[in-house]
Amino acid sequence: MAAVAESRSRPRSTPEPVRRGPHARREARVGLLFVLPCFLLFLAFRFGPGVAGLVLGFTDYTIGDSTHFTGLDNFQRMMHDPLFWSSMKVTVVYSVIAVPFTIAASLGLALLTRRAFRGSKLFRSIFFLPVVTSLILASTVFIWIFSTKGPWSGLMGLLGLPEQSWLTDSALVLPALALVGIWSRCGYGMLILLARLQDVPRELEEAALMDGAGPFQRFRYIVAPQLKPAFFFLAVIETTNSFQIFDAVYVMTGGGPANASYSLVYQLYDAGFKYSDLGYASALGCVLFVMTVVVALVQRMVLGKEK
Repeated sequence: MAAVAESRSRPRSTPEPVRRGPHARREARVGLLFVLPCFLLFLAFRFGPGVAGLVLGFTDYTIGDSTHFTGLDNFQRMMHDPLFWSSMKVTVVYSVIAVPFTIAASLGLALLTRRAFRGSKLFRSIFFLPVVTSLILASTVFIWIFSTKGPWSGLMGLLGLPEQSWLTDSALVLPALALVGIWSRCGYGMLILLARLQDVPRELEEAALMDGAGPFQRFRYIVAPQLKPAFFFLAVIETTNSFQIFDAVYVMTGGGPANASYSLVYQLYDAGFKYSDLGYASALGCVLFVMTVVVALVQRMVLGKEK
Protein backbone atom coordinates (compact mmCIF):
# COMPACT_ATOMS: atom_id res chain seq x y z
CA MET A 1 0.00 0.00 0.00
CA ALA A 2 2.88 2.35 0.85
CA ALA A 3 4.48 1.65 -2.52
CA VAL A 4 1.21 2.41 -4.28
CA ALA A 5 0.79 5.64 -2.33
CA GLU A 6 4.38 6.59 -3.12
CA SER A 7 3.92 5.91 -6.82
CA ARG A 8 0.75 8.01 -6.84
CA SER A 9 2.46 10.91 -5.10
CA ARG A 10 5.28 11.08 -7.65
CA PRO A 11 4.74 13.69 -10.34
CA ARG A 12 4.36 12.34 -13.78
CA SER A 13 7.34 12.94 -15.99
CA THR A 14 6.80 15.24 -18.94
CA PRO A 15 7.08 13.28 -22.19
CA GLU A 16 10.05 14.25 -24.26
CA PRO A 17 9.29 16.01 -27.52
CA VAL A 18 9.34 13.79 -30.56
CA ARG A 19 12.43 14.50 -32.60
CA ARG A 20 11.91 14.35 -36.29
CA GLY A 21 14.72 12.88 -38.33
CA PRO A 22 15.99 14.02 -41.73
CA HIS A 23 13.66 11.61 -43.50
CA ALA A 24 10.55 13.06 -41.79
CA ARG A 25 11.63 16.64 -42.55
CA ARG A 26 12.24 15.70 -46.17
CA GLU A 27 8.74 14.20 -46.40
CA ALA A 28 7.27 17.39 -44.92
CA ARG A 29 9.07 19.53 -47.51
CA VAL A 30 7.84 17.28 -50.33
CA GLY A 31 4.29 17.54 -48.98
CA LEU A 32 4.52 21.33 -48.84
CA LEU A 33 5.83 21.32 -52.40
CA PHE A 34 2.73 19.43 -53.58
CA VAL A 35 0.42 21.80 -51.65
CA LEU A 36 2.17 24.94 -52.92
CA PRO A 37 0.39 25.20 -56.34
CA CYS A 38 -3.06 24.98 -54.74
CA PHE A 39 -2.01 27.48 -52.07
CA LEU A 40 -0.78 29.94 -54.73
CA LEU A 41 -4.00 29.54 -56.72
CA PHE A 42 -5.98 30.14 -53.52
CA LEU A 43 -4.04 33.35 -52.88
CA ALA A 44 -4.39 34.50 -56.48
CA PHE A 45 -8.13 33.89 -56.87
CA ARG A 46 -9.27 34.55 -53.29
CA PHE A 47 -7.10 37.25 -51.79
CA GLY A 48 -5.96 38.74 -55.10
CA PRO A 49 -9.41 40.08 -56.14
CA GLY A 50 -10.02 41.30 -52.60
CA VAL A 51 -6.81 43.29 -52.50
CA ALA A 52 -7.44 44.57 -56.04
CA GLY A 53 -10.96 45.67 -55.07
CA LEU A 54 -9.61 47.50 -52.04
CA VAL A 55 -7.04 49.33 -54.16
CA LEU A 56 -9.57 50.19 -56.89
CA GLY A 57 -11.85 51.70 -54.25
CA PHE A 58 -9.36 54.59 -54.01
CA THR A 59 -9.18 55.15 -57.78
CA ASP A 60 -11.27 56.43 -60.66
CA TYR A 61 -11.15 53.33 -62.86
CA THR A 62 -13.10 52.52 -65.99
CA ILE A 63 -12.47 49.50 -68.24
CA GLY A 64 -10.36 50.54 -71.22
CA ASP A 65 -9.38 53.86 -69.66
CA SER A 66 -6.47 55.00 -67.53
CA THR A 67 -6.57 54.69 -63.74
CA HIS A 68 -6.34 57.76 -61.54
CA PHE A 69 -5.76 57.70 -57.80
CA THR A 70 -8.51 59.75 -56.13
CA GLY A 71 -7.96 58.99 -52.45
CA LEU A 72 -11.19 59.07 -50.44
CA ASP A 73 -13.27 60.72 -53.17
CA ASN A 74 -15.34 57.59 -53.83
CA PHE A 75 -16.19 57.22 -50.15
CA GLN A 76 -17.02 60.91 -49.81
CA ARG A 77 -19.25 60.62 -52.85
CA MET A 78 -20.88 57.63 -51.24
CA MET A 79 -21.71 59.57 -48.08
CA HIS A 80 -23.60 62.15 -50.18
CA ASP A 81 -25.31 59.60 -52.44
CA PRO A 82 -29.02 59.19 -51.54
CA LEU A 83 -29.14 55.96 -53.55
CA PHE A 84 -26.41 54.47 -51.36
CA TRP A 85 -28.33 55.18 -48.16
CA SER A 86 -31.51 53.82 -49.73
CA SER A 87 -29.76 50.60 -50.78
CA MET A 88 -28.18 50.33 -47.35
CA LYS A 89 -31.61 50.60 -45.73
CA VAL A 90 -33.05 47.98 -48.08
CA THR A 91 -30.18 45.58 -47.29
CA VAL A 92 -30.51 46.00 -43.52
CA VAL A 93 -34.32 45.71 -43.51
CA TYR A 94 -34.17 42.59 -45.65
CA SER A 95 -31.57 41.04 -43.31
CA VAL A 96 -33.64 41.88 -40.23
CA ILE A 97 -36.61 40.07 -41.78
CA ALA A 98 -34.83 37.12 -43.39
CA VAL A 99 -32.15 36.08 -40.89
CA PRO A 100 -34.26 35.49 -37.72
CA PHE A 101 -37.02 33.72 -39.62
CA THR A 102 -34.53 31.56 -41.51
CA ILE A 103 -32.95 30.42 -38.25
CA ALA A 104 -36.40 29.86 -36.69
CA ALA A 105 -37.55 27.82 -39.69
CA SER A 106 -34.30 25.83 -39.62
CA LEU A 107 -34.79 25.07 -35.92
CA GLY A 108 -38.39 23.99 -36.49
CA LEU A 109 -37.42 21.62 -39.31
CA ALA A 110 -34.49 20.23 -37.29
CA LEU A 111 -36.72 19.49 -34.28
CA LEU A 112 -39.38 18.01 -36.56
CA THR A 113 -37.00 15.56 -38.22
CA ARG A 114 -34.76 14.93 -35.21
CA ARG A 115 -36.34 11.62 -34.23
CA ALA A 116 -36.02 8.70 -36.58
CA PHE A 117 -39.38 7.67 -38.01
CA ARG A 118 -40.62 6.10 -41.19
CA GLY A 119 -39.72 8.44 -44.04
CA SER A 120 -37.64 10.82 -41.91
CA LYS A 121 -34.71 10.68 -44.34
CA LEU A 122 -37.06 11.44 -47.22
CA PHE A 123 -38.42 14.49 -45.43
CA ARG A 124 -34.89 15.71 -44.68
CA SER A 125 -33.99 15.38 -48.35
CA ILE A 126 -37.13 17.27 -49.39
CA PHE A 127 -36.44 20.10 -46.93
CA PHE A 128 -32.82 20.33 -48.13
CA LEU A 129 -33.75 20.29 -51.83
CA PRO A 130 -34.22 24.11 -52.15
CA VAL A 131 -30.59 24.63 -51.07
CA VAL A 132 -29.30 22.86 -54.19
CA THR A 133 -31.99 24.28 -56.48
CA SER A 134 -30.96 27.10 -58.78
CA LEU A 135 -32.13 30.36 -57.20
CA ILE A 136 -32.52 31.89 -60.66
CA LEU A 137 -34.93 29.13 -61.67
CA ALA A 138 -36.75 29.27 -58.32
CA SER A 139 -37.09 33.07 -58.57
CA THR A 140 -38.71 32.70 -61.98
CA VAL A 141 -41.30 30.37 -60.45
CA PHE A 142 -41.86 32.72 -57.52
CA ILE A 143 -42.66 35.57 -59.93
CA TRP A 144 -45.73 33.55 -60.91
CA ILE A 145 -46.49 32.57 -57.31
CA PHE A 146 -46.52 36.22 -56.17
CA SER A 147 -48.37 37.53 -59.24
CA THR A 148 -51.88 38.95 -59.00
CA LYS A 149 -53.43 35.69 -60.22
CA GLY A 150 -50.90 33.46 -58.49
CA PRO A 151 -51.39 31.04 -55.59
CA TRP A 152 -50.10 33.50 -52.98
CA SER A 153 -52.64 36.14 -53.93
CA GLY A 154 -55.34 33.48 -53.86
CA LEU A 155 -54.28 32.48 -50.35
CA MET A 156 -54.39 36.12 -49.25
CA GLY A 157 -57.93 36.34 -50.67
CA LEU A 158 -59.02 33.32 -48.62
CA LEU A 159 -57.67 35.06 -45.51
CA GLY A 160 -59.64 38.20 -46.27
CA LEU A 161 -56.59 40.21 -47.40
CA PRO A 162 -56.25 42.14 -50.67
CA GLU A 163 -55.39 40.02 -53.68
CA GLN A 164 -52.40 41.81 -55.17
CA SER A 165 -48.90 41.12 -56.37
CA TRP A 166 -46.46 41.59 -53.50
CA LEU A 167 -43.67 42.26 -55.98
CA THR A 168 -45.30 45.50 -57.16
CA ASP A 169 -45.99 46.87 -53.68
CA SER A 170 -43.21 48.92 -52.06
CA ALA A 171 -44.21 47.79 -48.57
CA LEU A 172 -44.52 44.08 -49.40
CA VAL A 173 -41.70 43.45 -51.85
CA LEU A 174 -39.03 42.88 -49.18
CA PRO A 175 -41.19 40.38 -47.20
CA ALA A 176 -41.80 38.57 -50.52
CA LEU A 177 -38.07 38.40 -51.23
CA ALA A 178 -37.45 37.33 -47.63
CA LEU A 179 -39.89 34.43 -48.07
CA VAL A 180 -37.89 33.28 -51.09
CA GLY A 181 -34.67 33.59 -49.09
CA ILE A 182 -36.09 31.66 -46.15
CA TRP A 183 -37.36 28.91 -48.46
CA SER A 184 -33.98 28.58 -50.16
CA ARG A 185 -31.82 28.67 -46.99
CA CYS A 186 -33.70 26.96 -44.14
CA GLY A 187 -32.73 23.47 -45.37
CA TYR A 188 -29.05 24.29 -44.87
CA GLY A 189 -29.68 25.57 -41.36
CA MET A 190 -31.76 22.48 -40.62
CA LEU A 191 -28.78 20.28 -41.51
CA ILE A 192 -26.42 22.25 -39.24
CA LEU A 193 -28.80 22.21 -36.26
CA LEU A 194 -29.72 18.58 -36.86
CA ALA A 195 -26.07 17.56 -36.66
CA ARG A 196 -25.74 19.44 -33.39
CA LEU A 197 -28.95 17.96 -32.01
CA GLN A 198 -27.58 14.46 -32.52
CA ASP A 199 -24.83 15.28 -29.99
CA VAL A 200 -27.21 16.37 -27.21
CA PRO A 201 -27.08 13.63 -24.51
CA ARG A 202 -30.42 11.85 -24.35
CA GLU A 203 -29.78 11.09 -20.67
CA LEU A 204 -30.16 14.75 -19.75
CA GLU A 205 -33.53 15.03 -21.45
CA GLU A 206 -34.72 11.76 -19.93
CA ALA A 207 -33.64 12.89 -16.46
CA ALA A 208 -35.45 16.20 -16.92
CA LEU A 209 -38.54 14.31 -18.10
CA MET A 210 -38.43 12.15 -14.98
CA ASP A 211 -38.27 15.34 -12.90
CA GLY A 212 -41.45 16.61 -14.53
CA ALA A 213 -39.96 19.11 -16.99
CA GLY A 214 -42.20 19.93 -19.93
CA PRO A 215 -41.14 20.13 -23.60
CA PHE A 216 -40.51 23.89 -23.43
CA GLN A 217 -38.46 23.60 -20.24
CA ARG A 218 -36.38 20.76 -21.69
CA PHE A 219 -35.70 22.78 -24.81
CA ARG A 220 -34.88 25.99 -22.91
CA TYR A 221 -32.58 24.56 -20.26
CA ILE A 222 -31.05 21.52 -22.02
CA VAL A 223 -31.32 21.68 -25.81
CA ALA A 224 -30.95 25.43 -26.47
CA PRO A 225 -27.64 25.87 -24.57
CA GLN A 226 -26.20 22.97 -26.55
CA LEU A 227 -27.23 24.67 -29.80
CA LYS A 228 -25.61 28.02 -29.01
CA PRO A 229 -22.47 27.45 -31.16
CA ALA A 230 -24.65 26.34 -34.07
CA PHE A 231 -26.87 29.41 -33.66
CA PHE A 232 -23.80 31.65 -33.76
CA PHE A 233 -22.51 29.93 -36.90
CA LEU A 234 -25.88 30.22 -38.63
CA ALA A 235 -26.29 33.86 -37.61
CA VAL A 236 -22.98 34.79 -39.21
CA ILE A 237 -23.54 32.71 -42.35
CA GLU A 238 -27.12 33.86 -42.92
CA THR A 239 -26.30 37.51 -42.24
CA THR A 240 -23.46 37.39 -44.74
CA ASN A 241 -25.73 35.71 -47.26
CA SER A 242 -28.53 38.25 -46.75
CA PHE A 243 -26.14 41.18 -47.14
CA GLN A 244 -25.19 39.75 -50.53
CA ILE A 245 -28.72 39.31 -51.88
CA PHE A 246 -28.70 39.84 -55.63
CA ASP A 247 -30.03 36.87 -57.66
CA ALA A 248 -33.63 37.06 -56.50
CA VAL A 249 -33.69 40.86 -56.77
CA TYR A 250 -32.24 40.77 -60.27
CA VAL A 251 -34.76 38.22 -61.55
CA MET A 252 -37.90 39.12 -59.59
CA THR A 253 -37.93 42.90 -59.19
CA GLY A 254 -34.92 44.53 -60.85
CA GLY A 255 -34.60 46.71 -57.75
CA GLY A 256 -38.16 48.02 -57.98
CA PRO A 257 -40.76 49.16 -57.41
CA ALA A 258 -39.37 52.67 -56.86
CA ASN A 259 -36.05 51.24 -55.59
CA ALA A 260 -37.89 49.49 -52.73
CA SER A 261 -35.77 46.34 -53.31
CA TYR A 262 -32.62 48.07 -54.59
CA SER A 263 -30.01 46.33 -52.44
CA LEU A 264 -26.39 47.33 -51.87
CA VAL A 265 -25.05 44.53 -54.08
CA TYR A 266 -27.48 45.53 -56.81
CA GLN A 267 -26.12 49.08 -56.66
CA LEU A 268 -22.60 47.65 -56.83
CA TYR A 269 -23.62 45.68 -59.92
CA ASP A 270 -25.16 48.73 -61.58
CA ALA A 271 -22.16 50.94 -60.83
CA GLY A 272 -19.62 48.41 -62.07
CA PHE A 273 -21.31 46.71 -65.01
CA LYS A 274 -24.01 49.12 -66.15
CA TYR A 275 -22.15 52.41 -65.76
CA SER A 276 -18.57 51.00 -65.86
CA ASP A 277 -17.69 52.99 -62.73
CA LEU A 278 -15.51 50.28 -61.23
CA GLY A 279 -13.81 52.57 -58.74
CA TYR A 280 -17.11 53.48 -57.08
CA ALA A 281 -18.30 49.86 -57.29
CA SER A 282 -15.11 48.74 -55.52
CA ALA A 283 -15.70 51.33 -52.80
CA LEU A 284 -19.21 49.93 -52.32
CA GLY A 285 -17.70 46.46 -52.03
CA CYS A 286 -15.31 47.69 -49.32
CA VAL A 287 -18.21 49.15 -47.34
CA LEU A 288 -20.15 45.90 -47.69
CA PHE A 289 -17.13 43.95 -46.40
CA VAL A 290 -16.75 46.26 -43.39
CA MET A 291 -20.48 45.94 -42.64
CA THR A 292 -20.25 42.15 -42.70
CA VAL A 293 -17.21 42.07 -40.41
CA VAL A 294 -18.74 44.50 -37.90
CA VAL A 295 -22.01 42.56 -37.71
CA ALA A 296 -20.10 39.28 -37.32
CA LEU A 297 -18.10 40.76 -34.41
CA VAL A 298 -21.29 41.97 -32.74
CA GLN A 299 -22.85 38.53 -33.14
CA ARG A 300 -19.67 37.05 -31.70
CA MET A 301 -20.04 39.24 -28.62
CA VAL A 302 -23.70 38.37 -28.17
CA LEU A 303 -23.83 34.68 -29.13
CA GLY A 304 -20.31 33.36 -29.29
CA LYS A 305 -18.77 34.21 -25.91
CA GLU A 306 -18.77 30.58 -24.84
CA LYS A 307 -17.41 27.66 -26.77
